[in-house]
Amino acid sequence: MKIFYHPASPFVRKVHVTALELGLDDRLEKLTSAAHPIRRDANIVKFNPTGKVPAFFTDSDEPLYDSRVICEYLDHVDGRSIIFPTPGEARWRALREQAIGDGLLDAALLARYELTVRPPEMVWLPWREGQLDKVRSSLDEIEARVDAFGDRFDIGTLTIACALGYLDFRFADFDWRTAHPKAAAWFKHVSERPSLAQSFPRDLNAR
Repeated sequence: MKIFYHPASPFVRKVHVTALELGLDDRLEKLTSAAHPIRRDANIVKFNPTGKVPAFFTDSDEPLYDSRVICEYLDHVDGRSIIFPTPGEARWRALREQAIGDGLLDAALLARYELTVRPPEMVWLPWREGQLDKVRSSLDEIEARVDAFGDRFDIGTLTIACALGYLDFRFADFDWRTAHPKAAAWFKHVSERPSLAQSFPRDLNAR
């Protein structure tokens, strides 16, 4: 299995954490990439028309994207339904939580791109604030649901952990903890998990 990889991507991190949890990380060949919303990496576009990471190849060289599909494929390869619960209430709960985390990440990435990719004379700060408002409302939803997380670590809580980690990585001045103390306490605890500690991005110059 192969993956177009960038350590700063929170969506790549979802796949990395999943692979670590399942003991499959050593089977992943990590391909360097330079995904960018404007200067698209032609090597990625050949296999994923959006040009985004993660882009993944199965052992039979079948391309898969995006992180939701890749994580579910890895859980299928493992065969134990550890990351994606079997059909039923638990699965719908985990998928809903994944949607919350992915939505937070989508908005945070767009807010970041507004300042780091768009030319200064074209920056639209009200639009960026609108994206950050999506982040805040997602955090409110996480705060309302976090009591039910417990020690559960599936695709839902995994995605939310990666989303909160991305805020710490890219939005150091964004104080999300004060208004969301229960989420902050849960995140402090879950961040001690080896898969999350090992995968936290440390290249602060990466996109």
